[in-house]
Amino acid sequence: MDGMHDLGGRQGFGAIRYTHDAPAFHAAWEVRVNSLNALAVRRGIFNMDEYRHAIERMEPRHYLAAGYYERSLTSLATLLVEKGIVTREELERRAGGFFPLAGPSVPGRSNVPVRERFQPGDRVRVRADYVPGHVRMPGYIRGKTGVVVCESPAYPFPDAHAHGVEAQDEPTYDVRFRSEELWPDSADAALVHAGVFQSYLERVE
Repeated sequence: MDGMHDLGGRQGFGAIRYTHDAPAFHAAWEVRVNSLNALAVRRGIFNMDEYRHAIERMEPRHYLAAGYYERSLTSLATLLVEKGIVTREELERRAGGFFPLAGPSVPGRSNVPVRERFQPGDRVRVRADYVPGHVRMPGYIRGKTGVVVCESPAYPFPDAHAHGVEAQDEPTYDVRFRSEELWPDSADAALVHAGVFQSYLERVE
């Protein structure tokens, strides 16, 4: 889906701010949220693709204003309500007020029925797919051409896995793109690598 979460390659957000040797957590509640998410995945309540998609479904202003662990908390709470583990009323009673959840999901899609196996050096194009549900294809590589560098182990297709749709395992490919093609006349010459699922790729003859 084309959501506020897909910020890769977008301009106008300024320099990235970071701190060397920053701690992973800044408050006790962040540790608790992280632990509860890990427990829920381990218990099979939801999977990581469902977790990611719930974050994608956050209201855009909430997403931009929230920190990393607030997004994780929103995803966790949303999925627990959707799975019937807790109710929104229980959450708001414990929170003492309004508890924002992510928006509703939409149907996912299965793997592309006919997929090709690629080898290092093959030229490939990322399909120009516009998907309403979860997708692990960064928007800035959609429709762009690159070269396969290597293949990674197979994983359930995320567009299906995030929606309870039957998901066949498929590999991802490390694809090398030229920055000049990704952002014509707007980037210094560089090579950009992205991990791209097999269903997102088609061969360039």
